[in-house]
Amino acid sequence: MKIDISEKWLPVYEALDSSVRIKIINLLSELPLNIKEIASKLELSSAIITMHINKLEKAGIVKGERTKSKGGVQKICSLLLDGIIIDFPRKTQKRLNHHEYIVLVGQYTDFEITPTCGLATTEKIIGYFDDTRSFLDSQRVAAKILWFTQGFVEYKLPNYLLTTQNPSELEISMEIGSEAPGANKNWPSDISFVMNGIKIGEWTSPGDFADVKGKYTPNWWNSDINQYGMLKIIKINDKGSFIDGEKISDIKLSDINIRSKQWKLRLEVAADAKHIGGLTVFGSGFGNYDQDLIFRLYYT
Repeated sequence: MKIDISEKWLPVYEALDSSVRIKIINLLSELPLNIKEIASKLELSSAIITMHINKLEKAGIVKGERTKSKGGVQKICSLLLDGIIIDFPRKTQKRLNHHEYIVLVGQYTDFEITPTCGLATTEKIIGYFDDTRSFLDSQRVAAKILWFTQGFVEYKLPNYLLTTQNPSELEISMEIGSEAPGANKNWPSDISFVMNGIKIGEWTSPGDFADVKGKYTPNWWNSDINQYGMLKIIKINDKGSFIDGEKISDIKLSDINIRSKQWKLRLEVAADAKHIGGLTVFGSGFGNYDQDLIFRLYYT
């Protein structure tokens, strides 16, 4: 979940402002539980637990589903999130100056991949499952999701930075995950990010998720395959390269030829990676974030 500092997200902040609800989140991170089981583990009444679960549901952190049991009906609670990203207001007005580029998932300019693989628009599959030729189909530009087991896709985009503008930070955001046959939440994959030919770092995706339907994933999409990914925010500045605030390398903005007339971003699962678990890229109309690949170059 990506939130900001505004009243719209008060239910989330309020839901986290409780030691009991924090304990519930930790319990549900291990496995789904019903109200009675949670109450027993925390030594509280079912009525009190129900009140706390309602707050977590309102915030979109927990999902409760009523199912039939031997004793009647029970409410099974499960955790919806694996993280929350809080976007703070920019410190200075100068920091707001930026060029923004939105690159469609199917707008790649080069690729080299191995099956399992495929791509789709929000309405249909492009070509055939597990056929690399589909990545050359003329309809690929309209793709809003793509996946492969090993290899890379590469995107090129123009750089409109003026000579009078001094770049301070490049921010890239995208929703990505692993690619397992079918789906598997425990399917690690080492995904490399290569900017203008320079590897800036690597992130290990924990899995390929299909436990719940993606918020924006179309209804026709099979519920047994990749439903959503994780939003990753990459930042490159004069201090190094970061993913979600955690430093991944010492590669700085000055190291990646940021003033070149065009940029190249390669998303890769390398042949020598420790975990070759594939890559899925989600665009607008799929997953939990209604966006494609977003590039923002901040400058003064």
